[in-house]
Amino acid sequence: MGYIGSYIWVIRQKLGSRLLLIPGAQVMLVNEQGECLFQRRRDTGVWEFPGGSCEEGSSFTNTAIEELEEETGLSVRPEDLIPFGSLSDPAVHVVKYPNGDLIHCFALCFAAHRWTGDMAPEEAEVVEAAFFPRDRPPQPLHPPTRAVLDMYHAYLATGRFQAC
Repeated sequence: MGYIGSYIWVIRQKLGSRLLLIPGAQVMLVNEQGECLFQRRRDTGVWEFPGGSCEEGSSFTNTAIEELEEETGLSVRPEDLIPFGSLSDPAVHVVKYPNGDLIHCFALCFAAHRWTGDMAPEEAEVVEAAFFPRDRPPQPLHPPTRAVLDMYHAYLATGRFQAC
């Protein structure tokens, strides 16, 4: 589903660009070399992980699966999603879009090591997608994506779910 007709779009028709609190999910695909899939946004040019906002009647898991497939063409099964962190710190995860819309995202972050399909970035949202080493992500990196990478490194070091 694109932006027009989405849950957020419907709310925006009533509230304009006012700050919205939005649940969502992000997916970090990790290949056998330990590299992560990043995608470059069409609207801002920054690199980030696939993800997006929950729609009505959806869950964090379903949102992760749907957004990954929508944005990359790749599919992951629910049992292959590993929740490792939650990003909600407004100092990091308030996003202002080029049109002035503001959202405070509350994202459940997943990692996955198995997926199927052929990479086919969604042209409306994604300029390109590629795997990069975790310690050398592409630039410019979306600031919330840096926070997610830091949480993932802490998760790997401690085995504990991270929250920020």
